[in-house]
Amino acid sequence: MTLRIVRREAGQLQSPGLSAALHPVLQRIYLARGVRSAAELDISLARLLPVGTLEGIPAAVDLLLQHRSGGRVLVIGDFDADGATSTAMMVRALSSWGFAAVDFLVPNRFEFGYGLTPEIVALAATRSPTLIVTVDNGISSAAGVAEARSRGIDVLITDHHLPGARLPDANVIVNPNLAGSSFGSRSLAGVGVAFYVLAAVKRRLDEAQLTAAGAAHPAQFLDLVALGTVADVVPLDANNRVLVAQGLRRIRAGRCVPGIRALLELAARGHEHLTEADLAFGVAPRLNAAGRIDDMTVGIQCLLADSDEAARLLAARLDQLNEERRAIEARMQIEALAAVRRLRDPGPHALERSGVCLYDESWHQGVVGLVASRVKDRVRRPVIAFALAGEALLRGSARSVPGIHIRDVLDSIAARHPELISKFGGHAMAAGLTLERAKLDTFARAFDQEVARWTGHAGADAIETDGELAVREIALETAQALRAGGPWGQAFPEPSFDGTFTIRSARVVGERHVKMWVEVAHSGRAFDAIAFNHIDAHCEPVLPEGPMQLVYRLDVNEYQGERRLQLLVDHLLPLGQTRD
Repeated sequence: MTLRIVRREAGQLQSPGLSAALHPVLQRIYLARGVRSAAELDISLARLLPVGTLEGIPAAVDLLLQHRSGGRVLVIGDFDADGATSTAMMVRALSSWGFAAVDFLVPNRFEFGYGLTPEIVALAATRSPTLIVTVDNGISSAAGVAEARSRGIDVLITDHHLPGARLPDANVIVNPNLAGSSFGSRSLAGVGVAFYVLAAVKRRLDEAQLTAAGAAHPAQFLDLVALGTVADVVPLDANNRVLVAQGLRRIRAGRCVPGIRALLELAARGHEHLTEADLAFGVAPRLNAAGRIDDMTVGIQCLLADSDEAARLLAARLDQLNEERRAIEARMQIEALAAVRRLRDPGPHALERSGVCLYDESWHQGVVGLVASRVKDRVRRPVIAFALAGEALLRGSARSVPGIHIRDVLDSIAARHPELISKFGGHAMAAGLTLERAKLDTFARAFDQEVARWTGHAGADAIETDGELAVREIALETAQALRAGGPWGQAFPEPSFDGTFTIRSARVVGERHVKMWVEVAHSGRAFDAIAFNHIDAHCEPVLPEGPMQLVYRLDVNEYQGERRLQLLVDHLLPLGQTRD
């Protein structure tokens, strides 16, 4: 596949609605993302969509308050970072607000699988809850909800995943993606939905003068909201940008839970200049490792720890699990890329398949999503990686490319071939599914055919950039302005640029990364640069040299108190690469 560089267009050089004091590069970046006024950049809490506009909130508050005094509330979360932050926040908030009994339970993915299954309800029932509150799951758990209701347990679902044709018969459902919802954002993460519910609970308690002095304010949980939102890679629309920005501010000020502080210490990320990237690449992988390799209970306990000492002990366990995850992932990635090479037909020619399915009986269930993501980045088309889930079942994790809605792809397959998929769920860019092992080959063909129907709408071969920078703009000042202009993320992408550079020197560092000294063509100006994960672990390293087209981001490299500019190189392309 020949990659194309597609430059985002600002549409206009400046906007009267944006401040003239903005760095000119940052102004161009905002314009290219459709921002036309300063109000759109307002990240104050006052800009959040009103709590009462999310459907189901009043009924959810009523249900929760019914169980405040004499009930037992059991929070059931997902086993990823979004689920862990949602669970910890719900437990912390309700406990602070006078709920008599609050506990949590998170399914072990290897024993119970995803969501509120009948089996996890049976386990939950041993704790005698009067109310189950799901966070970041539940919308596809019709059987589990029915089991809970049959046992006389009330159920409140808070979720953000896309619903199927049949909704669970829960007492109350809060989900911005329900059909007919008029809420102004469908991009809330699970932790965002839970935050809205809790904000409404606190308001009702305050109105009734039922909160004690010193009770937590919902804003105190924005550190958890920011972490869960960033980790789940949901689109950073205006509402989510407020949530993330406010959470980052709290963490920078040192006002975060001890668990986040301990994880930042282990990741060697200072909190004073924290960015969303520090959460995404420093904290989230360590937290997610618990759910991938062991049990997310330890991750939630870390976020619930009230002392730095307790948090550090739990964070150390998470760090150990993350090292195990990295070793497993490295092996699986080598095997997956080897499998992709075998799919090329014939020899070195382009991969013929539109959608790729990969499976090895030795692969780890908790890591297939990471492998699917890595391979997707390499082949630039949708990938599903499968692992065994018992003797006869496979669990798959799917990752997609822009323009191909992976959950809709699975939905179409389920409609055309109702016998193939046992269950599935997810979003536009990521999904999970279960199917019988014997049906994998048939499913792989159906997946390839269905993705092919979408290919004309996809931009899998496109690399979006914000164009070239003038040599004078490649500067520490610009990098600092862009960092301050965030948060950046899905649907509000971090600024990236392209340009012609000459590679003056290159060397391998850390086995897979390439450290370079690059010179802007015909300028005499050279810069420090690094390309992460550029070297294939199973191949003899081939270092870049001479003139090349680079796609890169500007970064502030902080070392021993000194700040320097560094280019983060995402792509090294031959000169003359197609550009739109």
